[in-house]
Amino acid sequence: MTFRDWQQLSPAEAARLVQLRARTRLAPTQQRAVFASLLDEGALARAFSDSDRTAPLGGVPYVAKDLFPVAGQALLAGSTFLPEVRPAASSDSALVRRLRDCGGVLAGRTHLHEFAYGITGENPHYGDCEHPKFPGRTTGGSSSGSAAAVAAGVVPLALGTDTGGSVRLPSAFCGLFGLRLMPGDRFICDAFPLAPSFDTAGWFAATASDLALATSAIIGLTAPAPVGRGCFLELSGLDPEVVRAVRSAAAKLAPPADGATRDGLLAAFAGAVDAYNTIVADEAWQVHQPWAIKFHARYDPAVWQRLNRVHGLTAAQRDTANHDAAAIRAAWNSYFEVYDFLVLPASPFAALTKADCTLPNRARILALTAPASIGGRPVLTVPVPLPSGLTTGLQIVVRDPASPALAWALDQFTG
Repeated sequence: MTFRDWQQLSPAEAARLVQLRARTRLAPTQQRAVFASLLDEGALARAFSDSDRTAPLGGVPYVAKDLFPVAGQALLAGSTFLPEVRPAASSDSALVRRLRDCGGVLAGRTHLHEFAYGITGENPHYGDCEHPKFPGRTTGGSSSGSAAAVAAGVVPLALGTDTGGSVRLPSAFCGLFGLRLMPGDRFICDAFPLAPSFDTAGWFAATASDLALATSAIIGLTAPAPVGRGCFLELSGLDPEVVRAVRSAAAKLAPPADGATRDGLLAAFAGAVDAYNTIVADEAWQVHQPWAIKFHARYDPAVWQRLNRVHGLTAAQRDTANHDAAAIRAAWNSYFEVYDFLVLPASPFAALTKADCTLPNRARILALTAPASIGGRPVLTVPVPLPSGLTTGLQIVVRDPASPALAWALDQFTG
């Protein structure tokens, strides 16, 4: 169902449908893995009744990743203990307020990879989020619950965050359209952080037209003027079926990068994974330091390991990371002096099984996503079908959210 379909329903019908789809399209274990909270039918009906139906998203239900504060509600961030060290918010986050102004109806909050410090959607406290259409395979993370809720059709819109690929990978795995914004903007500044210099807000929708409507309502969308300055950069480490699929899909958007552009970007991006991991480790530890030691036994062991590795970093590693990050940002600046957008693969493979959620595969993912994260650039992700019925995706990286390339690219996938 599109936004328009939801907007045709009465408040009672819409509330009943959200509840029905949550119960019937997600197994009980997945309902627990996906939702940190979900309004009951009566509260949902009242929320739909209160929605401004004249606003652009009037009557459209959505869910919010449980990093965005909601007044009076304890924020878990995928953990079991955060409310014990952080009081409930007294006001809604800027993005939740913006959705309310646009008429959106907040139906609930969604779980995530604990503290957003992981990209697979695994969570030992509430359960791993599985692909709604391919049980046993992950949604990807860390915005796992949000992606699952849209992929299952429970709601047509969901809020996420993206630090190292947390909107982009779930979009690719779940066949969704996703957008991440830029670090430091008003829609991320009051969210619970992972690494503040990389954290961004974003959202998912099932169709290009709905993502365009949501984006236009939330931040405005520059008219899709003809855009011709872009290229496709094929990165290494992709499964063979992904190589074929992304080459074909990218050809609709841009030609392959010329030799000089390709070689320059590949050289700049070579250190992206190590730079990302090092800088994020330092920033994440600064966030968690006030309570980390006291609560270390209550962290997901994999998340604790990532947090704790900060103590093994050397000055040389930090210097190298900062040098490589500066080189990546310079490469993006130079690229956007000539081009309007860059097309990259969004995932090296289709949605993973639990057994394949390994550290080497995490590194393969970050090799694709970390360059744009370090560059601080907005990214539109579009799904790309695979012969198996699973999906991968393309990242369309732009200079800033005002780029007409966003609307232009979404137009290519509408209809």
